[in-house]
Amino acid sequence: MTVQLDARPPVVPAPQRTPGRFSRLDTRLSPYLYIAPFFLLFAVFGVYPLAYTFWVSLHDWDLLGVDHPFVGADNYTRLLADADFWHALVNTLGIFVISTVPQLLAALWLANLLNRGLRARTGWRMAVLVPNVTSTAAVAIVFGVIFGREFGMINWLLDLVGVDAIGWKSNRFASWVAISAMVDWRWTGYNALILLAAMQAIPRDLYESASIDGANRARQFWSITVPLLKPTIIFCAIIATIGGLQLFTEPRLFHSGTNPIRGGPMRESQTLTMYMFENAFAPHYNFGYGSAVAWLLFALIAIVAAVNVLLLRRLGGSERPTKGTSGAERPRKGTSGAERPQKGTAR
Repeated sequence: MTVQLDARPPVVPAPQRTPGRFSRLDTRLSPYLYIAPFFLLFAVFGVYPLAYTFWVSLHDWDLLGVDHPFVGADNYTRLLADADFWHALVNTLGIFVISTVPQLLAALWLANLLNRGLRARTGWRMAVLVPNVTSTAAVAIVFGVIFGREFGMINWLLDLVGVDAIGWKSNRFASWVAISAMVDWRWTGYNALILLAAMQAIPRDLYESASIDGANRARQFWSITVPLLKPTIIFCAIIATIGGLQLFTEPRLFHSGTNPIRGGPMRESQTLTMYMFENAFAPHYNFGYGSAVAWLLFALIAIVAAVNVLLLRRLGGSERPTKGTSGAERPRKGTSGAERPQKGTAR
């Protein structure tokens, strides 16, 4: 019996090189260097203006004056006792609620429609973004005409059904509704596209298994789509909160005329940002008082956003559904509901 020996030389593993000091520093520090530009820009254009605004709010800061004496919390004390501030706060919250809740619900419904097999889907999806790219001034002019008291289209339609004309600019609640309609028209399509992108990332097999279990489209929407969209809905709610509580352009242009920064002759729709601008710049030029308004607005946005997150987290589960809508477990892949046969058994 002949034994053949392998004449090839044994393979010697290459020695592992110990990383040098520069390589270790590169591994540890390079991620921080890559993200540093964002934090530097945020510190310059975000943190510094915020801190400087708070410093100014502690002074009697007249823009036309030279001396700016330190007054501590006097601006905040005066602000909390100011009836115009509370009036503007109620206006801001009222417009925010009337505009944001229908806006998010309409965006969710519109995204669900656009997620279906429509003809010319790309064209429809682009069309819903047209209001967002339209000039705000043009939108305000058109809606100002639509909600006009004498020749407005809304009052004309109300007159056809026997309803008296509404003073959309002189009535407080009516002005909230008109401005909210303007905001919803501009931003519903924007939120719908964000929700649509999240809907398209949901696996289709979840809907197929739900259909097998007998769930209709409405049941699939509330049991699968909405729970899996919860992070995106929270994002849209936070963005809508920030924009809704900082509303300025729409009410400012809706009330055109003498001193429009007041939001009407009786401050019917003056928001906190308009009230801040009125005090910080013309006609009062009290920059310290306006900075105090800005800081309280910042605190209000943080509180309302936190409340929105807490409420939305309680709506439905965020876990990916693993069972059908009827409660039965989904069949394993490749079988008809029975367990797969074990390896080595008869088939």
